[in-house]
Amino acid sequence: MGIIKAFSGSINGTFADQWKDIITAGQFDEHTVVMPGVNKRTNNGRGSNLYGSDGIITNGSKIYVPENTAAFIFDQSRIEEMITEPGGYEYRNGQDSVFDGGSISNAIFGQIKDRMGYGGISSDNKSVAFINLREIRDIKFGTKGPQTYNDLFYGTDLEIFAYGSFTVKITDPEVFIKNYVPANVSYYTFDDPKVRTQILSEFLQSFNVALNSLSSQFRISQLPSQANNIAKEIYEDKDNVGSWEDRFGFKLIKVGIENIEFTEESKQLVNQYSANKMNVKAYDDVSKKASDIAAQQKIAEGIKNNGFGDAGGMLFGMNFAKGLDSNVSDKPTMSFDEQIEALKKLKELMDAGILTQEEFDAKKKEVMGL
Repeated sequence: MGIIKAFSGSINGTFADQWKDIITAGQFDEHTVVMPGVNKRTNNGRGSNLYGSDGIITNGSKIYVPENTAAFIFDQSRIEEMITEPGGYEYRNGQDSVFDGGSISNAIFGQIKDRMGYGGISSDNKSVAFINLREIRDIKFGTKGPQTYNDLFYGTDLEIFAYGSFTVKITDPEVFIKNYVPANVSYYTFDDPKVRTQILSEFLQSFNVALNSLSSQFRISQLPSQANNIAKEIYEDKDNVGSWEDRFGFKLIKVGIENIEFTEESKQLVNQYSANKMNVKAYDDVSKKASDIAAQQKIAEGIKNNGFGDAGGMLFGMNFAKGLDSNVSDKPTMSFDEQIEALKKLKELMDAGILTQEEFDAKKKEVMGL
């Protein structure tokens, strides 16, 4: 082991005074995941200066790992050590250094001779780089072509375009460096299109799987409010996004859907559906009114033909038709004698086959106020 832990936590107070020259992480931006170490001089709290080769370490080098970062020490062929706990460390397995008590001839001139055979790079050249363990947010995605969604409301396949962003987080820095970051790289960012290409392709495949699984429960217009369910479905797609943590050392954390748009063909289908629905409703209203009028005319004609007279037939038929309409509120109030007389007439109508048993029962309840 070439790392000796000096302290945990942040560097301040006594440690800040003692660690004049340290290598630490630079300032990560939102999408940077790997950054070379920078040599930093604290200067007793009066600011800091950066100097020296990025991340190059020797025996006695002081390394400070901030919160939510990891560090790895590597040479030209392999990763030597990984530091995942924040705090201060001292490196004790590198090249000799005059700052480590070595002689000038051993520490400098010896290295010059060695580097001559390696194009200026020492055969045991060691560097330290830092990994961002915070959430990497706002990685944009957009469907390159239309995605099919079987909308339960419209009952048909509709084509949509979707736009949004997602968040990932590195959970295993060693797997991430070994399996995702190219060899001998000390700077890596998701702003680089080449870095995003593979995960965006796999994300969109999982996104399409999630859409199909949710189509039986939600309309397209409800999808933006189902971002958590979509993220869950995407993460559980073990053929694509769900395999990231094992393969690459990072996982999907959050999905945000900014917009969902219909294709032009799907817009026409939706508009046609809406127009047809309005026409059907208008037809239903007209049909109901026509059927009410027909019922009134049929009953009035039947009463007239069975000897109740023109006026009585018309009046009784209209009143009966209103009684069948639950929306009519101005139903007449009848005396007891009138109720008895009305029931007799209703019975005769039923016996004559003009009224069914159900219609007779319904009118009987109304007449009797039941």
